[in-house]
Amino acid sequence: MRFLLILFLLSSQASAQTRLLVTVVDRKTAELVTGLKAENFSVLDDRTPKTVTAAEYGAALLDMMLLVDTSLVGEMVYPLAESFIAGLEEKEQMAVVSFASSADLIQDFTSSKELLRQALRQVRFGNNPRVVDAVFAAAEGGFQNTVGRKVIVILSAGVEGFSRTSERDVQKVARSNQISIFPVYVIGAERSLFEKLSRESGGAFFSARDLKLPPNKLAPRVFSVMRGRYVLTLEGNQALGDRVKVEITGGKPGARLWASALPLD
Repeated sequence: MRFLLILFLLSSQASAQTRLLVTVVDRKTAELVTGLKAENFSVLDDRTPKTVTAAEYGAALLDMMLLVDTSLVGEMVYPLAESFIAGLEEKEQMAVVSFASSADLIQDFTSSKELLRQALRQVRFGNNPRVVDAVFAAAEGGFQNTVGRKVIVILSAGVEGFSRTSERDVQKVARSNQISIFPVYVIGAERSLFEKLSRESGGAFFSARDLKLPPNKLAPRVFSVMRGRYVLTLEGNQALGDRVKVEITGGKPGARLWASALPLD
């Protein structure tokens, strides 16, 4: 019996696999990139190469937490928020959080666009923006009893105040709760912050100023990227470290491909 148990354990370990959620976009256009195969992906786990044995592309329904900048400079994102509510599909859910010096849930998860619009009309603008604090608060306990792909969309003017939480803390809580972060910003002063938050969570970032798209065109592009993702299967069963980097080869000629990664349990 003991011999059979050892064989079973060894067999389970050998068959266990490591999975990685990956989002790939064209950096110039911020459009979703599809049609990639396992051989197009190169994965480094803290500089250690990992062999990709399979790459499966698919679309997912979303459970989205919409973080709306309601700081002194945040009023410019209001039209974006309206377009994101309009883009929600029938079986998807959204919650709305306003953030300035604190983060406040003004509408819990619902599929009702009317309730979401009512919540949006309640916001008042003022105080300094604390983006990192808001993302941490939303990721830490905001996705209980959700079943879709968990995403946080940050609608930001592009200015960060003085958050008490570190970016590292956000990475940890997003990873432990399997949440991808998608910043959408107007001004661009915090581009490096937004790129880091998205890259380390399997998300993507979008500059409204660079893309030159009106809200009713930008929101559908972001939705397309959020719903489409790859799940990579990696050789071996060891947990991935904190620094996972994905590089892409191939794809459409002339495209500048950008990838982010989120280890899956």
